[in-house]
Amino acid sequence: MMNPRKFVMAAAAFAAAITLSACSTGGSSDTPAPASSASAEATFNDADVIFAQMMIPHHEQAVEMSDMLLAKDGIAEQVRSLATQIKDAQQPEIDQLNEWLDAWGADDSMGGMDHGMDGMMSEDDMKTLEDASGDDASKLFLEQMVVHHEGAVEMAETEINDGVNPDAIEMAETIVSTQSEEINVMHNLLGSL
Repeated sequence: MMNPRKFVMAAAAFAAAITLSACSTGGSSDTPAPASSASAEATFNDADVIFAQMMIPHHEQAVEMSDMLLAKDGIAEQVRSLATQIKDAQQPEIDQLNEWLDAWGADDSMGGMDHGMDGMMSEDDMKTLEDASGDDASKLFLEQMVVHHEGAVEMAETEINDGVNPDAIEMAETIVSTQSEEINVMHNLLGSL
């Protein structure tokens, strides 16, 4: 059995090594860095971190929009079903993105940097959706979510092109595929309302 004091010293040395390796990933370097936990042994770079940091608030807003719509009466069943599908797909991705950021030793926010997250709704947009009802709410949700999804697809394509973490790239490919398909569904629904 290891002496508790030696264990603490070994843990401190490990933490210092991780901290130093994390420092080497700063700036805009595209050099992959070792992951900082056993659960994320794959490599990652700045593009992977930025993807996770940007996609979390983007997905959170999609979940908020879906919750807003699902709380309303008089919403077309197909639109309600789509909102549920969006919410059910994006919440687990939010959880996974947060896990990666923790494993990579990265902050879960953009730290005040404005990276121009495409497709994000403004406070006024969200208020308009909140105040809408019936078919107007359904149409507005679909119109806003098309723009929102287009922004997510663009961010995911950047991750596919610039990221190195295979799991993050796989998620980005899933986002491109599923959200492109949902955009087509939303266009069809808008034509039928």
